[in-house]
Amino acid sequence: MTRAAVTLPDLAGSHALVTGASDGIGRQIALGLARAGADLILPVRNREKGERAVASIRASIPDAGIQLCDLDLSRLGSVRDLAEQLRDGPTIDVFVANAGIVSLGDPTRHVSEDGFELHFQTNFLGHFVLTLALLPVLANSRVVVQCSYAARFARIDWDDLQSEHRYSAMRAYAMSKLALGLFAYELSRRSAANGWGARVSVCHPGIAPDTGIGPLIRERASDGTLAALARRLGNTPAEAAQPALLAVAMDAGGCEFYGPSGPPGFSGPARNRRPYRHLTDRAAATRMWERAEEFTVA
Repeated sequence: MTRAAVTLPDLAGSHALVTGASDGIGRQIALGLARAGADLILPVRNREKGERAVASIRASIPDAGIQLCDLDLSRLGSVRDLAEQLRDGPTIDVFVANAGIVSLGDPTRHVSEDGFELHFQTNFLGHFVLTLALLPVLANSRVVVQCSYAARFARIDWDDLQSEHRYSAMRAYAMSKLALGLFAYELSRRSAANGWGARVSVCHPGIAPDTGIGPLIRERASDGTLAALARRLGNTPAEAAQPALLAVAMDAGGCEFYGPSGPPGFSGPARNRRPYRHLTDRAAATRMWERAEEFTVA
C-alpha cells in the first residue's frame, strides 16, 4: 500500500469502469477500486497487456471480479461497439476516464483512421463519445476524468484544434487534456441541469517518474528554486492513482478538482485543489462540447 493511500467506501456490489488500466497509474486505480470491493470493467487496446493487468490485480485480490473488454479510443467504431456492449449490462457506478497517449520524441503528426489528430481523438474525442453513449447506464454514477498537469499550460487554439498548422506532441497532448477537462466541467453542469444523475469530478495524477511525460512537464516549471525542487519530485504510480481514488471517495455534489498536495502539484498526498483557470471557462467548455458534437455525430 502507498503511504498516501485513500480510504474508499465499501464498493461491494458496484461496477467500476476504468479506461487505460493495462498498466501504470490506471492499473493502480483499478487495483484500489478492486480492494474496496468493486467489480472491474477494464477496456483495453492490447489484450495481452490486459491479461497481465488482470493477473497482477488477482495476485493481490484473488476473488476480484474483472471483465476484460476491447477498446481502441483512436477508433470511434471501437468506442461505439464497447458502449453498445456495456449498455446491455449492469449500471456502472464508477467510471474513471483515465486512458491517454502522448507521443513524445516523435515529431510527426499522426492522424487516426477517423481523420483526427491522434492525441485529440484518443485523449478527448474517444472519451467524449464513450461517456455520452454510456449515459443510460451512468445514472447516479461517479464519473472521474483524469486530466493532466500539462493542461495548466495549455491554450485552446480554436483555429487549429487538430494541430494541422503548428504541431508538437507536447502541445497536442496538453490541448487534448485541456479539452477533456473542459468537457468534464460541462458534463457536470449538463448532468445537473438535465437530471442525468452523473456526478463528475476532475483530477490529475501529478508527475510519475516512470511516465514519459514527466521530464517535459518539469521543463515547463519556472526557473530557479522551484525548477530545482520540481526535478526531485514525483509520485510512484500507486501514489499518482490517489487523486482519482480520492475523487471517488469524496463523491462531492459539484465538479471538484483533485491533485497532489505538494509544490508545484507534482507529488504528495492527494487533496482537493483549486482547478486550473482555463478549466472553468464556461464559454470555452460549451464551445468545446459543441465542436466535439460536430466532429463525432454520425
